[in-house]
Amino acid sequence: MESGAGKIEFFMQVLQAGGHKMLYLELEQDVVSEICRQLSLDCQMKDSKRVLQLDIASSRQAPLLLFDARDPGNLGWFARCQFYIDGQTAQVLQTPITVANMRDPSGYVLPGSVRLQINKELPASFRLPGRQPVSEQVVYGVLFNFLNALLNSGVAVCGGSLVRPLAGRGESNSPRG
Repeated sequence: MESGAGKIEFFMQVLQAGGHKMLYLELEQDVVSEICRQLSLDCQMKDSKRVLQLDIASSRQAPLLLFDARDPGNLGWFARCQFYIDGQTAQVLQTPITVANMRDPSGYVLPGSVRLQINKELPASFRLPGRQPVSEQVVYGVLFNFLNALLNSGVAVCGGSLVRPLAGRGESNSPRG
């Protein structure tokens, strides 16, 4: 990845605890901020040892395109999806990303905001779609594509109740449930 000051280098560590190998991603907050800026999203970050937490907000009037895959009225969106969220675990399938709804002080779901956690510790066997190995650069690409899908093509929530849909038929951002 190039920057104004030259080439940015990324280093991923391999951690070993007994017979277990883990990959440790060293995610750069500046790179994540730039991804959000390119997509015109506001982003607040909290970096911890195991996850990078992002509070993402869109200033557009329409909700983020997070919809219920079970609703037959959303079939057209489901067919276009690149990303699917397991509604029982809140995990974006085949990625190190977990999603949560954000709420206002009254407990109502905010239709233009989500909280993401990017896991920095992954099993050494973890593979992204196409069985490609994990690296920081690849995770940045997945993050960009995921956020772009929330804005443009849609992300499907499949079953469960941990993540509430924000758009599509059956849209309901007012219940506090």
